[in-house]
Amino acid sequence: MSNNNNQFDGDLEKVAKSLFGNNKNKKKNSNDPNDTKIVKEKKPFNGRQFAKTAILLTAIFAVIIIVIGNVYVVKENEYKVVRQFGEVVKYEEEPGLNIKIPFIQSVTTLPKNLMTYEMTQEEINTLDKKRIIIDNYAVWRVTDPKSLISNAGTLINAESRMEEYIYSVLRTQLGQLNYDQIINDENSERGSINDRVTEEVNKALENGNFGIAVVDVRIRRTDLPQENEQSVYTRMISERESIAQRYLSEGDAVKNERVAQTDREVSELIATANKDAAVIRAQGEAEAAKIYNSAFSRDPEFYGLYRTLESYKKTIGEDTVIILPSNSPYARVLSGYLE
Repeated sequence: MSNNNNQFDGDLEKVAKSLFGNNKNKKKNSNDPNDTKIVKEKKPFNGRQFAKTAILLTAIFAVIIIVIGNVYVVKENEYKVVRQFGEVVKYEEEPGLNIKIPFIQSVTTLPKNLMTYEMTQEEINTLDKKRIIIDNYAVWRVTDPKSLISNAGTLINAESRMEEYIYSVLRTQLGQLNYDQIINDENSERGSINDRVTEEVNKALENGNFGIAVVDVRIRRTDLPQENEQSVYTRMISERESIAQRYLSEGDAVKNERVAQTDREVSELIATANKDAAVIRAQGEAEAAKIYNSAFSRDPEFYGLYRTLESYKKTIGEDTVIILPSNSPYARVLSGYLE
C-alpha cells in the first residue's frame, strides 16, 4: 500500500480514476488483491411503470388545457351566448367566470351597451314628387341575445334588418309630406318624423323577434340629387326675391299711408290754428277800435287831424304829384292853414 501511495502522490486525477474507473477495468483487475472493489447495483428498467406515469401526466395536462379552453369570462358590457350544436341553450349577462361543455358548446359575444349605426344614403320621393337623398343614423341596443342569434344569426344581419325597416318607414312617412315641409327650418316636421319612425321600427323588430330595439333615429341631413340641385337653387332664389319685393311693396304702402295721415293731421292743425288766430285777431281789432273810439271821441278835431296825417302816409310819397285847388280844405291843411 505504501508503494501505491507513492505512485499516486500529487496526482489526484489518477487517484480518482483508480477509485471510480469503469467497471471493465475493475473486472479485469478484480484478481488484484491490492485493488479496492466498488460494486454498484443497477435496478432493472421498468417500462410499464414509465408508460403509466407518462400517460397520467399527459391526461392531467390535457384536462387542464381543456378546462382552460372552455372557461369564458362575462364582462359588464357584454352578453355571452352559449350554443350547443348551433342551438342557443342559454346566455349569461352577469359578470363573472363560467364554463361550457367541451367540443359540444360554443360561446358568442354580443355587446350590451348602446351602439350607433351609420346608415347608407337613400333616395326618397316626397308628396309633391320631389326626389331627395336622406342621410341618417340610428342608436340601438341588444335586448334579447337568444332571439338575436336564433332569428338574425349575427349582429350584421340584425343591423341589415333594422336598416330595411328604418328606410321602409322613412319612405312611408316622408312620402306624406311636401318638400318644403321637410327642409323648411321654421316649419320642419323632422322632430315628429324621428319619433314616429322610431316607434314604427320597434314594432316591426318586435314582430320579427330579432332581439334588438332602436333607441333613436335621426335624419342628419337632406340633399337633392345632383341633376336637380341647380334648378331648385334657382327657384329658391326667385322665391326669395319675390318675397323681398313683396316686403318692399308693403313697406312703401305703409310709408305712403303714414305720410298721407301725417299731412292730413298737419293741415287740420294749421286750419285750426288759423281759425283761432283769426278769431283772436278780430277780437283784438274790435278791442282796439273800441279803445280808438273812446279816445278819439274826447277830441274830434284831433281825431280829424290824425286821420288826415294817416292819409298822407298812404297817399303821398317821394314822387307823388298832387294837383288841388288852392281853396280846398286838403290844400289848406297841406299849406299849414288849420283854421
